[in-house]
Amino acid sequence: MNVEEIREYCLTKKGVSESFPFDETTLVFKVFKIFCLLGLDDSRVSLKNDPEKNIELRVHYSAIYGGYHLNKQHWNTIELDGTVPADLMKEMIDESYNLIVKSLTKKLKEELKNL
Repeated sequence: MNVEEIREYCLTKKGVSESFPFDETTLVFKVFKIFCLLGLDDSRVSLKNDPEKNIELRVHYSAIYGGYHLNKQHWNTIELDGTVPADLMKEMIDESYNLIVKSLTKKLKEELKNL
C-alpha cells in the first residue's frame, strides 16, 4: 500500500478524523485518540498492535520495527517499501483502530456508536 491508499483506508473507519497536529508532514488519524501516524515525506506508517504480535511481525518483516518516537512495545513503524502485503497492512490498521476503540470510555464509545 502507498500513502494515499492508507489514507483512504483509514478514512473508511467510523468516526475517524485526520489532522496535522505535530508538523506538516505527519498525517494523524484519530478515533478520539490516535491510531495511525502516516509520514508523508518518508513513506512510513505507525500503528498500534498487541505487543506479542508486534514481536512476531518484526521477526518476519524487515520493514516493520519498533515504533519511531513511540512506545516500542505497543507501536510498530512500517516502511512503505512494498514488502509488507496490502492485506496485512489493512489487518494492522484494523487492529490499531480496534485497540483504540476498545480503550475508549463508555461515553466516547456511545458517541462513536451514534455517528
